[in-house]
Amino acid sequence: MMATTHVFTGLAAVAPIAYVVPEFTLALAVGAIIGGFVPDFDLVLAHRRTLHFPVAGLATAAPAVVFAAVTPSSSTLGLAAFAVTAWLHAASDAIGGGPEMDPWNDRTDRAVYDHVRGRWIRPRRWIRYDGAPEDAAIAVALAIPALVVFDGWLTAVIVGGVVASLVYALVRRRLVAWMPDWLE
Repeated sequence: MMATTHVFTGLAAVAPIAYVVPEFTLALAVGAIIGGFVPDFDLVLAHRRTLHFPVAGLATAAPAVVFAAVTPSSSTLGLAAFAVTAWLHAASDAIGGGPEMDPWNDRTDRAVYDHVRGRWIRPRRWIRYDGAPEDAAIAVALAIPALVVFDGWLTAVIVGGVVASLVYALVRRRLVAWMPDWLE
């Protein structure tokens, strides 16, 4: 899935909390946004293995949520939003295609690495590839709760993310042809 879809997943997850406790809106939003992006920093390493923890991430996310519930503060809620969103990012990569540049060719049986079991989780391909039309539709749908709850500059960030998602979805399959050989 697109990085923006992961970010919108996190924002949708924290939106109800931000609605109930608006004093923590900024911390929740920033934690979710960063948590949605950080796992993909492993693009230059072993993508979907180095910073993706689809099973082990729950062991971090769950205690972070409990800690934030027991001692609510901007720091604890922001950290919990980050941990949950990063875990959701890694776990949801299994419902898409593989990590290769052209996952629509179904060349791999590797979606995301499970560090607990020491093996790759196979791609389910419910979302065929990042930037697929269904990915864009899910991104837009997940952005709606965030647009309802968050305001100010966060609204601009969300709208910008929706626009970026739609543009990326329009050109995604053509990107492979435009890539230099050394990136493939």
